[in-house]
Amino acid sequence: MAHVHLEDGALAPEWVLLWSAVAGAMVALALFMLNRTTITTRKLAISAMCTSVGFAVFMVSIPVFGGVHLNLTPLIGILAGPALGSLSVLAINVFSAAVGHGGWGMIGVNTVVNITEVFLGYYAYRLLRSKADRFLSGLVGTVCALGVSAVLVVLIVTVSGIQDSAATQEQTFDNMAFIAVVNLVVAVIEGLVTAYVITFIGRVRPDLLADAERALRPKPAPTPAEA
Repeated sequence: MAHVHLEDGALAPEWVLLWSAVAGAMVALALFMLNRTTITTRKLAISAMCTSVGFAVFMVSIPVFGGVHLNLTPLIGILAGPALGSLSVLAINVFSAAVGHGGWGMIGVNTVVNITEVFLGYYAYRLLRSKADRFLSGLVGTVCALGVSAVLVVLIVTVSGIQDSAATQEQTFDNMAFIAVVNLVVAVIEGLVTAYVITFIGRVRPDLLADAERALRPKPAPTPAEA
């Protein structure tokens, strides 16, 4: 899915710094959100599990169109929440750069993209879940989140440009647009995977979805004094 697999030096230093600053602001927002909530040991365990599984999935490359992979970032958002999920994908990108899955300078860009997927996956699922079942909510929410991130990658690379490349900005956009189309196809596959996982979790451990589905909880009956 949407992930910038460029090596160090592909983007000019000023763009690396800019996207790193944007990523830092998004992480700061996640930390601010965490500071306003109570973090339970169960949520930390879920986040750790999501980080481990997410990193493992990042390493599995499907040998089509030069290599694509699933992200599971919307699923991470749904299970861990947008705040902890953001820290989870930050850790995944650091670990990925450490093993050569994209350069160190791409951590900022990829964190921006993946945090976007986490937030959109979480809030799209919550919105859809109030109207639809878990399967459809997981499918549509994931495809929407990954569709937006695919477009975001195209815009980031096109605007930033690639150093020492003879391609014009228009040519870079055209090349990236093809990759975005491929990512959209893979987004549907990941959407189906996420939908099945969410449905299964909802049957065996619905408490793990409590945060993403808290808007669906029945309100307590009013007391006689409130009636």
